[in-house]
Amino acid sequence: MRLKYLLITTLLTTGAIVSAIAQTSTPIKSYTQTIPGTNQTYAMVAIPGGKFLMGSAPSEKGHKPDEEPIHSVTIEPFYMGKYEITWDFYDLFAFTNMEKEMAAKYTATDANLAKTDATTRPSPPYVDMSFGMGRAGYPAINMTQYAAIKFCAWLYAKTGVFYRLPTEAEWEYACRGNDKNATLAYSFGNDVKQLGDYAVFAGNSGGGYKKVGTKKPNSFGLYDMHGNVMEWTKDQYIEDYYKQVASGKVKEPFAPTTTLYPNSVRGGSWDDEPEVLRSAARTPSAPAWKVLDPQSPKSDWWLTSASFVGFRIVRPAKAPSEEEIKTYYGIKPIKDY
Repeated sequence: MRLKYLLITTLLTTGAIVSAIAQTSTPIKSYTQTIPGTNQTYAMVAIPGGKFLMGSAPSEKGHKPDEEPIHSVTIEPFYMGKYEITWDFYDLFAFTNMEKEMAAKYTATDANLAKTDATTRPSPPYVDMSFGMGRAGYPAINMTQYAAIKFCAWLYAKTGVFYRLPTEAEWEYACRGNDKNATLAYSFGNDVKQLGDYAVFAGNSGGGYKKVGTKKPNSFGLYDMHGNVMEWTKDQYIEDYYKQVASGKVKEPFAPTTTLYPNSVRGGSWDDEPEVLRSAARTPSAPAWKVLDPQSPKSDWWLTSASFVGFRIVRPAKAPSEEEIKTYYGIKPIKDY
C-alpha cells in the first residue's frame, strides 16, 4: 500500500502560434497551443463561466467533512487542458538539452531559447521518474506543485501566453461539467459501475497509469478528470476552508499557498478506489510523498513516492496584469525538511 498521508497577452514571442481568439471574447472558443521550436501541441478546451454548487452532501458515498458545506461559487470563463500534461511535453521543460535538440530539429533558429534559458528548471532526478510505467503519451508524474508552476513559467516564455494551475473551484467546476448542483458523485452520474468507462483507477489499471485520453471524456470534452493521475491545483489544502467561505471569514476564490504542506490535489489516480475519484473529493499532499528522497533538505522539484500525481493547466479568459504574472511565476520554493 503506497504512502498517501500524505494575457490573450500580446504574442511578443516569435513563432508563438495560437488560434485567433481574444481572451475577453464571449463565448470563448477551444484552441490548440503550438509550442514554438517543437513538435508538441496542447489542446485547450473552452470552459464557459457560471455558478455552481461546490462540495458534496453527507449522503454521497465516500463523502468527507472537508467537502462541506455545499456552497455556491462563481467561475469566470477559462480554458483547461484537454489532457493531463504528458512526459513528451514536460521533458522539454525539465531537460534543457532536449528543448535545444528539438529546436534545432524543427527550426533553424528559435528566439525562445534565450528566454527559456533564463527559466529555473528541475534538478536532474536520481531515477526515471516514470518508474518504467511509460513515457510517450503518458502523463508526467512525480513533480512538486512548485515544479508544475515553474513549468507554466517556462511555457509562458515559449508562447507569450499565461498559463497556471487551476484553483480547486475551477477544477471541480470543470470536472462536474453539466452537473452544476452537486447532485452527482461523478461527472457521468452516480453509478460507480460506469467508472471504468471514464477512468483509470485501482479497479482496472493493472498497477500503473495509462496513456492520456484512453477513456471517455466528460461533458466539457476533458479526459481523465477522474483517475489516471491526481492533479495539482493552485490551492493550499485547508480542511475547513469551505466552512470559512460559507461563514464569510474568507472571500478569496482560492486558498493561497503559504506553507509547503498540505496542498490540494484532485481527481484520484490509477492507484485509488472509486471514492477518491469523485468530483468533490479532496486530497492533501504530504511529506510522505518524498519519503525516498535521499537529499537533505528534500528536492524542491521532484516527489519520489508519488507516482500517482501529475497536473494539467488552465488559462484565464481574462488576462492577468504583468505584475500578477510576475508574482505567480516568481514564487520561491518553500524548503522541505
